Amino acid sequence: MSLVAGVDSSTQSCKVVVRDAETGALVREGRAAHPDGTEVHPDAWWRALAEATRQAGGLDDVAAVAVAGQQHGMVCLDESGTVVRPALLWNDTRSARAAADLTAELGGPTAWAEAVGSVPVASFTITKLRWLAEHEPESAARTAAVALPHDWLTWRLATGGGDFTAPPSADLGALRTDRGDASGTGYWSPATGQYRPDLLRMAFGKEPLTPRVLAPTGVAGRLATGAPLGPGTGDNAAAALGVGARTGDVVVSIGTSGTVFSVADLPAADESGIVAGFADATGRFLPLVCTLNAARVLDAAAALLGVSHAELARLAAQAPPGADGLVMVPYLEGERTPNRPLSTGAVHGLTLRTSTPAHLARAAVEGMLCALADGLDALVAQGAQVDRVILVGGGARSEAVRRVAPEVFGCAVVVPAPGEYVADGAARQAAWVLSGRDEPPAWSTGRTEEYAARPAPVIREQYAAVRDLVHDRPA
Repeated sequence: MSLVAGVDSSTQSCKVVVRDAETGALVREGRAAHPDGTEVHPDAWWRALAEATRQAGGLDDVAAVAVAGQQHGMVCLDESGTVVRPALLWNDTRSARAAADLTAELGGPTAWAEAVGSVPVASFTITKLRWLAEHEPESAARTAAVALPHDWLTWRLATGGGDFTAPPSADLGALRTDRGDASGTGYWSPATGQYRPDLLRMAFGKEPLTPRVLAPTGVAGRLATGAPLGPGTGDNAAAALGVGARTGDVVVSIGTSGTVFSVADLPAADESGIVAGFADATGRFLPLVCTLNAARVLDAAAALLGVSHAELARLAAQAPPGADGLVMVPYLEGERTPNRPLSTGAVHGLTLRTSTPAHLARAAVEGMLCALADGLDALVAQGAQVDRVILVGGGARSEAVRRVAPEVFGCAVVVPAPGEYVADGAARQAAWVLSGRDEPPAWSTGRTEEYAARPAPVIREQYAAVRDLVHDRPA
């Protein structure tokens, strides 16, 4: 039996799964936490990967490895391969002004959609590079190469042969990435498959080295054992691979962020900026909508009420669809979709009748799902086919979320068994690299729960009436 390992280096933690290359059966796994914050030194990811790998029994007996990671994070390296400054993560909104400036400088949203399939928002790497050039010119001057979180981890594994005690390499030319993660930078075009160095120069004032983009089964390097390292990918592309998404499937992932995406044969170019025209991990495309506020909305509601997540779900079930008019707009950490990085959340319709824990719990679940449903509408407007929604991520474990989702989305919802689908997607890519076949192995996702469509239009109608009635924090 050949074994493969998949890594998910997410915002909050690092997960490592080791699976049978042919069947996908889980053999062992490990996990380690990442520090909180929107600015993190990559060394913390490396230490977490080392610990998660140790818990998973090491990599000595695996035949291939691939790393998936949080998208957009800016990792700047100097000529010696040393990290210049802590990485700015996808959820760091300090580059919002830079995003607006860059959009105007190229000629507006349409120009950006045509150039790279997406309109810059504060999440994208290119906006963070502009921020760095303007606010930390000394760090910008030291930057010889820029990578994404998964690029950097793959590079460390490749240049060190999998030795977690090995120092960083000075071989910046060994940096590798894939189409999926490169498509979230703002300076690589999914339609042409090429970097846009002109956009890098416009944003950063110079052209740092960028990782070479590999094909879906390209080899990014090897461990000391000879095991190949797959190209890896971004977390959303890995999740699509992990759940085996097919045409007609829309994946809704409820993690730290919320994402709504589908696999497509043609690239997207949405000039409104709502849909990001990303690439996927199979050679196809992954039109995607992302919200900053997802599972943490449930965390905040549970903390506010002083209850567990299980009790929050039980409370939400006690209130009717629409929560008798109580609506939560969940922009708790600013928002990416719609592009309101300084916005705050709001609660509307508070009356004596709706001033109960049950109503607030229901409003929190509905508000989070309505924000994602707006993303689903945007995908449909771009031509996405929606036969069913596949619900994954930590938030999908909430019974309230599973029950309310068909009411909000208005279509059937499928919930796979709880799992680490980003890490599983990376492992599936590793198995694909190992096999050399034209398509990835057909792994089963195991038991699923299906919830029939139960549209409750009042939920969306109430949310649409108040979603713009929010205030912004001071810039």
